[in-house]
Amino acid sequence: MALTVGVIGPEDLVHKVLAVGRASGADRLVPLPYQHEDETLGMVVRAQAETDALLFTGVVPHSLAAAEGLLDRPAMYVPYSGATLLRALVELLRLGHDVSRISIDTLRPGEVMETLTEAKLPTEHVHVLPHRPGLTSRDLADFHLDARDGKGTRVALTCLGSAYQLLEHEMHAVRLAPSRHSIRATLQALVLATAGAHSGDAQVALGIVDLPEPGAADRDPAADRELAADLRVLGGCLADLPDGQRLVVTTKGVLEEVSEEFTRLPFLDDLAARHGSAHVGFGLGRTAAEAESLARRAVNRARSVGPVAGVVSMTNDIDIVIDAERNPPPEGPGPEPTAALARRTGLNPRTLERLRELVTQARDDGITAHLVAERLAVQQRTARRILKRLERAGVAVPTGSRQEGQAGRPPIVYRVRL
Repeated sequence: MALTVGVIGPEDLVHKVLAVGRASGADRLVPLPYQHEDETLGMVVRAQAETDALLFTGVVPHSLAAAEGLLDRPAMYVPYSGATLLRALVELLRLGHDVSRISIDTLRPGEVMETLTEAKLPTEHVHVLPHRPGLTSRDLADFHLDARDGKGTRVALTCLGSAYQLLEHEMHAVRLAPSRHSIRATLQALVLATAGAHSGDAQVALGIVDLPEPGAADRDPAADRELAADLRVLGGCLADLPDGQRLVVTTKGVLEEVSEEFTRLPFLDDLAARHGSAHVGFGLGRTAAEAESLARRAVNRARSVGPVAGVVSMTNDIDIVIDAERNPPPEGPGPEPTAALARRTGLNPRTLERLRELVTQARDDGITAHLVAERLAVQQRTARRILKRLERAGVAVPTGSRQEGQAGRPPIVYRVRL
């Protein structure tokens, strides 16, 4: 079923989104441009009768609509990333501007400082005003004007068109715009999330595949076809990242099913066999920006695990490690070291210690998801997932079932050796 996506934002950015979307074969896109962000709410109301989802060209109009409770369908905004900032800085340098004395709005301070540090640029004279709901274009303009030094050498970088209009005659100002990559990734994630909303699980899942081979410009097309075939099981899209890694767009529901509740990645072993090493990181987030940030954290964690590893990262600092090189636990009377077992199962060492206490208390009776849920104060679904991970790691074996005084199917009993 074709989906209709309404694109809301300044006219020039709306046209950029439409151009990128049509070039990548996106579903039907409806332009909903405005002259000023104050017109956002009217555009959202207008879109309600003709769209399945909404894509905002930035966080400001999205926040305005969310604050009024008008987002009654899947909606995302295109993030302004560090790559967007870096591109603007390069252009300023080309024009002879001092990029060590700048003021920046809307972006997160940590992302700004990390981008500048990686570019080996000084940060002591950089001022950042992160996005906060309620900030107006006048607030942003005043921030940049107040940040000017006495010599008038400071440059203002703003993400809001109306703030740029207030600044352009007062000081040198640059209006940032989202990259084509950010637009494409967000649009793909929005379409998948909208389709997934009908099944009740619309959380975005973005994956980064890191393989030891040349960048996108020198890549063998046959290798790309093999990778696309491997990832077809996810039912998502495959795109190139600027650093040569590949981005996979899918949904949480699909990833959870394919990975058997985050216990295995069926394509990881094949990737390792062809390339010698392979690292895959998936991020689960409510927006494409959040999911991509978590995916980068996940792939970095995967690199630290070993030559072949997959990691799924979620909010609240939850990382599930899926290691393709699963070695059986050491034989003998002594328990496997907690750190090693934690790495193989993707469980927190503290969680494993509490499970060891539960196993010791249960002795030969075995444990069930109900007992694990009570001990760890988690939902039974989470407890079943924990036991499944232990089973995949070779330290838990299902031995039967027993009734525990609850209605429904008797729970599975596991014999666990920790």
